[in-house]
Amino acid sequence: MNYELPGAQWFKSSHSGTANECVEVAWLGDTNVGVRDSKHAAGPALVFRRTDWAAFTTWLGKGGATSA
Repeated sequence: MNYELPGAQWFKSSHSGTANECVEVAWLGDTNVGVRDSKHAAGPALVFRRTDWAAFTTWLGKGGATSA
């Protein structure tokens, strides 16, 4: 799928501080989430369904990245 993202409101975690090496997220309507690299803001973005993004972030919150 091809998504137009020029009007997306991107944000990063408050845990990122002032670093410019972060993942940014944008809510895209009711069903999708955009994810991009803040160092390459004009570059490509990944788009996920909100349900998949929620499952991923829940997994991360439970330590999924360190237990894999």
